[in-house]
Amino acid sequence: MEGLKEEPTGGLRGEPTGVLRGEPTGVLREEPLAGLPRESVSGGRRVDPAAEAEPEGPIASTAPAPAASGVPGSAASGVPGAAGSATSAAAVRPRARRRPAFHRLRVAAVQPLCEDAVAVGFEIPAELAEEFAFSPGQSLTLRREIDGRDERRSYSICSPAGTAPRIGVRVVPGGLFSSWLVNEVRPGDTVEVMAPTGFFTPDLGTPGHHVLIAAGSGITPMVSIAESVLAADPRSTVTLFYGNRRSGTVMFADELADLKDLYPARFQLAHVLSREPREAEVLSGRLDAGRLSALIDSLVDVDTADHWWLCGPHGMVRDAQQVLAGLAVPADRVHQELFYADDEPVREVHHEEAAAEGPVSEVTVTLDGRSTTAALSRERSILEGAQRTRPDLPFACKGGVCGTCRALVTDGKADMRRNFALEPTEVAAGYVLTCQSYPVSETLTVDFDT
Repeated sequence: MEGLKEEPTGGLRGEPTGVLRGEPTGVLREEPLAGLPRESVSGGRRVDPAAEAEPEGPIASTAPAPAASGVPGSAASGVPGAAGSATSAAAVRPRARRRPAFHRLRVAAVQPLCEDAVAVGFEIPAELAEEFAFSPGQSLTLRREIDGRDERRSYSICSPAGTAPRIGVRVVPGGLFSSWLVNEVRPGDTVEVMAPTGFFTPDLGTPGHHVLIAAGSGITPMVSIAESVLAADPRSTVTLFYGNRRSGTVMFADELADLKDLYPARFQLAHVLSREPREAEVLSGRLDAGRLSALIDSLVDVDTADHWWLCGPHGMVRDAQQVLAGLAVPADRVHQELFYADDEPVREVHHEEAAAEGPVSEVTVTLDGRSTTAALSRERSILEGAQRTRPDLPFACKGGVCGTCRALVTDGKADMRRNFALEPTEVAAGYVLTCQSYPVSETLTVDFDT
């Protein structure tokens, strides 16, 4: 992307603005919007900050999005479905509990996306085709040993459903994984990869209008969602608001331009740049609440938008949630995935029951039909404590953000420190993230198989 070319455009609600589009060359330009009927849409890691502040991929997804003002944490107690429980485990949206497994995959391609990001594609052997079939919006967890430590990072898949998986990676200075993937990994290398996971996924069987709001590397799952939705049903439409610093840091500019060319009546795209001046004021600056409100007011019929997908830094997602709440968008239509959690406050946990009952709980863990019981400290997370006797427990980020370590509390009480991955209905049913949950009761049973 050499730069940014402005062209005279039609107005947004009378303003001399337009929607930016990406040319196949990578240059962004304005495209007129005036005169387009609203129903004809124009155009086209989850990383624990304590371990490493490396916002390379999605760190959490929830659908619907929790209340914007809520504290990301909760308590789970007792047996789900018992008196006083608002939601039973059976009522929660089912999640496939296929045992996550790593496989060594060969890198098929490493494609530069912009000045600091690449897309890494993988070859999938025929015998793993079913296991690595993915839904748009899911992610892959990569693993490598660094100085004797098992390090893992999750990256969103950017390719459309039905194709070989590709991930988008933006380099982060000092990042253990991003620097390696962007600067060192080459086609033919092998990487340990876990089968696709995640529930930030649209229903491709139902046509609708999907509004995507992304910033930075938060675009990665959106590319997969947009392309998959548009290809799945000719009645579906997509609107994408995409924020970046400069034109040189826009990931997937060519792919988005191709989508706009392929679906000129069903794909609407607005690029917003915070560090490059734009002719259109609404497209210049951060993708904050004010700018989102103006874009939505100009380009989206809120009443007919079926789903809203939010992906990016916590601040952007929070602003988008507040805007949508102000527009009375139903919570079950809003889905979010975070890429940073650094600025999200972590609730201090007070185990009041622990003071009287002692510092140790008898915890039973069930995985793959086998139960193991051990005395675990209440000052350590369930995952950390139980890994001493069950090193096979599933996890990825250990930051309360990816959902891989999800388990059901079937007896006793656990206190969840924070939650960026579970839906409110799951928490109400008794599910916890074991990497962020601490034993509270004298005895506790958690089931990874449910």
